[in-house]
Amino acid sequence: MKRREFIKNAGIAAVGGAAATTTLAAPAIAQQRIEMVIVSTWPRDFPGLGTGAQRLSQRIQDVSDGRIQTQYFAAGERVGAFDVFDEVASGNAQAYHAADYYWKGKHPGFAYFTSVPFGLTENEMGAWINFMGGQELWDELSAEFGLKAYAAGNTGVQMGGWFNKEINSAEDFKGLKIRMPGLGGDVMAKLGASPVSLPGGQIYENLVSGAIDATEWVGPWNDYFLKFYEAAKYYYWPGMHEPGGYDAFGMNKTWFDNLTKSDQALIQACCLMENDMMMAEFNANNGRYLSKLINEHGVALREFNDDVYDAFGEAAEEVFSEARAHSDLANRIHESFAAARADVGGWMKLSEGAYYRQRNRVLGL
Repeated sequence: MKRREFIKNAGIAAVGGAAATTTLAAPAIAQQRIEMVIVSTWPRDFPGLGTGAQRLSQRIQDVSDGRIQTQYFAAGERVGAFDVFDEVASGNAQAYHAADYYWKGKHPGFAYFTSVPFGLTENEMGAWINFMGGQELWDELSAEFGLKAYAAGNTGVQMGGWFNKEINSAEDFKGLKIRMPGLGGDVMAKLGASPVSLPGGQIYENLVSGAIDATEWVGPWNDYFLKFYEAAKYYYWPGMHEPGGYDAFGMNKTWFDNLTKSDQALIQACCLMENDMMMAEFNANNGRYLSKLINEHGVALREFNDDVYDAFGEAAEEVFSEARAHSDLANRIHESFAAARADVGGWMKLSEGAYYRQRNRVLGL
């Protein structure tokens, strides 16, 4: 064959091949379009938690070049804040963004994957979940309810809460009506308080009306926008109940399992990014808004004393014993968590803990 004829024929073949590829690829791309309804427990545009969930929803769509089409619904827009678990488990929606300790009534093990009293900080949680068996236990638990979850946000060490009176001893909790979910609420009950679980959008009205006497939420940035300072004067720290509150991106497991491996990895990567972004955003804002609460609104900052914290610790051990007795899985989750707390916590004491103490001493912080 002459060189000119070879080039001509090769060109025809290349065009034909490209046309064939285009013909085959177009329907395949169209079939890959995925609809993803996301429901959450947070109010629309609420700083940190709400905006982080919305940011994650948009990121999944953007990273997939629009192939995964997300529809985001804040609390109350599609279902109630505490109805998102059943909405996703049933397949009516594909995913939720929430704090998994809201589902401790379904299984106490869920509390560990948000935060528990005397639990893990954000750094320690990351170690446990990603490298010490935490994700595998979370998968086992979630699968029992038809779900698959990833960490998708963290709020760090939370404040102890807002109170309409000073807390000087464990006796001061008796008869107190306090909004505190998760196992932290169970600790309050051991001390004689009456814990209730309310979604964020309902806390202020209950605090103002006197339906509750105290509440915890997150920290200065979030609490400032919820205007708790209008109803409670005393702001206590540090919170024993949530030292590293993870948010969960829980997905319908059947839906998730039917995705390609690359789409599963895409969603996981987006969740991991939001996990870092949200924590950074809370750290960037909490100090500034704490100053505003104190200087602009006269909030009285108080630290729980050692006697109160000792009472928290004793009550927490009772709560953990009850959680472990629930089932073999609950016991295994606790044992894994406790091992990580001892191992990673021991290292953090020598590393970050010691550094913070010495740095702040030298700089007078």
